[in-house]
Amino acid sequence: MDYTPRGLGDGAPLDHQELIGAPLRWPSEKALAERPSFGGRKAEEGAEHLGLVTVGALLEHLPRDRREARTVAALAAGEQATVVVEVRSISSRPVRRRGMRPLVEALVFDATGPLQVTFFNQPWLVKKYPPGTRLVLHGTYEARNRFRVSSHAPTADEIGAGDEVAHYPAAEGLSSTQILAVVREHLGAARLAPDPLPGRLRARHRLPDMPSALLAGHAGQLEPARQRLAFDELLYVQLDLLRRRSRRAEEVKAPQLPATDDGAQKGLVSEWIDQQLPFELTGDQERAVAVVLGDIARGHPMQRLLMGEVGSGKTVVALAAMLRAVENGHQAALMAPTETLANQHFATLQELMPGQAVPIALLTGSTPAARRRDLLGKLASGQLGILVGTHALIEDDVLFDRLAVVVVDEQHRFGVRQRTALDAKAAGPAGTAAPHVLHMTATPIPRTLALLGYGDLDVTELRELPKGREPIATHLASGERDRSRAYERIREELRAGRQAYVVCPLVEESDALAARAATAEYERLSADEFEDFTVALIHGQMPSAQKAEAMRSFKAGEVDVLVATTVIEVGVDVPNATVMLIENAERYGLSQLHQLRGRIGRGEHASVCICFGAKESERLTAFSTWNDGFKLAEVDLRIRGEGELTGTRQSGMAAFRFATMPEDGELLERARLSAREILELDPELQMAEHVPLREALERVRGSLLAIAIAA
Repeated sequence: MDYTPRGLGDGAPLDHQELIGAPLRWPSEKALAERPSFGGRKAEEGAEHLGLVTVGALLEHLPRDRREARTVAALAAGEQATVVVEVRSISSRPVRRRGMRPLVEALVFDATGPLQVTFFNQPWLVKKYPPGTRLVLHGTYEARNRFRVSSHAPTADEIGAGDEVAHYPAAEGLSSTQILAVVREHLGAARLAPDPLPGRLRARHRLPDMPSALLAGHAGQLEPARQRLAFDELLYVQLDLLRRRSRRAEEVKAPQLPATDDGAQKGLVSEWIDQQLPFELTGDQERAVAVVLGDIARGHPMQRLLMGEVGSGKTVVALAAMLRAVENGHQAALMAPTETLANQHFATLQELMPGQAVPIALLTGSTPAARRRDLLGKLASGQLGILVGTHALIEDDVLFDRLAVVVVDEQHRFGVRQRTALDAKAAGPAGTAAPHVLHMTATPIPRTLALLGYGDLDVTELRELPKGREPIATHLASGERDRSRAYERIREELRAGRQAYVVCPLVEESDALAARAATAEYERLSADEFEDFTVALIHGQMPSAQKAEAMRSFKAGEVDVLVATTVIEVGVDVPNATVMLIENAERYGLSQLHQLRGRIGRGEHASVCICFGAKESERLTAFSTWNDGFKLAEVDLRIRGEGELTGTRQSGMAAFRFATMPEDGELLERARLSAREILELDPELQMAEHVPLREALERVRGSLLAIAIAA
């Protein structure tokens, strides 16, 4: 029979019986909810692993197109592609991350050359794909002849051979051929697939209806079908984020915090900026302060993300909001993920408001009991205006009198429950329903990921650095000759009165890991390379008092070289530090490297960062080329993809079945715009044409919640 998928190709009818190889049965109304039978325990377990628990889920399990397979020699860095290859060798190795199964690596080849491929969390593949096995692989080519596999299946065909136009992502115990057979049996049920998108929306974006997309996808027109399903995924996320944001604005109240300037006398914030701030605000800071103060002057709770380039002055913007709370008789809190960062923020805030009679205190897990009791008493009575701290701020006995502004620094390091617990501190007897919240991060987030993970927040960027900052020169190094030159370069800076960091990936030496350890390097450098200088050590396993003393002495200039782990990654501000040496740089992500580098270049002197690692590394090459954190974030997304990039920060974002980032960035923008337009017209999705969309949102609520919690 002829069936014309609307919005696909040139509109020519598709003969699905010919393409799929089986007649289309007219299904019953319950067909989509039925559980397909794959036959055999292992096959059923494989189907369960793939989520193929209903006919509807099976029909959304689209194949990969083998006709578009590339040769190994034709692969380009960063692209997603399909290859048909033969296994030459395969093995597994352990992974350091807790809870992850061994990593499987294989050397494969086709007629044009070899390729190193990686499979995650599938150790059984070593036995399943012995040398000589021919495979169809889909994934991302990462340059340097490495390929990250996202789906795979065995095949007996050469590239372009065979009658099948596609293969299906498979699992242990369930082959692509078995899936194809069950798809053929149930394909007719695709006609009953509900379509949540209004017809006008499909027409505007030239998208097929759902039955057409599913039928065409299984007939080989894969990309239009994938785009339709990806658009749905992205639209659901944007609708959910924007609805939550709108409901919070409508249902939750927050204190109004306007300026108190009366013409004759300036308010606290105006006086601080005009007369007491020890430097001139950058243009970006002025704009950010104006936006934030405008937000908190309204009666709806602010939910804003402040993304700032390293050293761009996010703390100044945060302090303006906190002082505005105090100016209006309320309180403010700043929560940081580590004691080191909380201590640094506390010291910075004290430096930024000289002469201001604003009571401010620090609360961490190391605060002495007597000091804690006194602090909590003043906090509950309203005598304490600003409280800086760690997770200790959300403990049950920490009670605010009138909490109005909350600043969460490096917010991705806190869980959603921790952030919510601090919000709840504003709901006391004398408080309000919710505080204004400013989320801060020094890790720039690509726009595509920001729309996914923070779509319910307003976003402000700080890209401009304070005047007088010198650029940081970054050099890649390897080998003993480079090491000798690096140490001499550091000594030159030390003799000029400057200070240096040496960053190591490990605290203690490990037999299993070939990487430098901070404790061993501290001993060696103190006795050898920097024996004429004062060297100190700091790492996360040290007692809090020792860490605080190490940072105090380094900042005071009593220490020349600070050997550290990534405990100094954020918040550490020592303008006299002008050189950093990073050991085993390939062990860090791009954003983490950029954060570490941001500890230097904060004063008037030129600074240099020296990274020891593989000079051919694409990631390290990008790091040495770009000082712009926003640019590096985009590069990192392209190199690693949103699955791995968000896997270390917001793992729920990688739950998409059809959408991929950054390739689908333009599709995401269209979904965002469509969601905004739909909700402006029908906020509760009550109109008849939006009811299917509302029902679809209810069905996928669990996965959307996972994305929200992860973000």
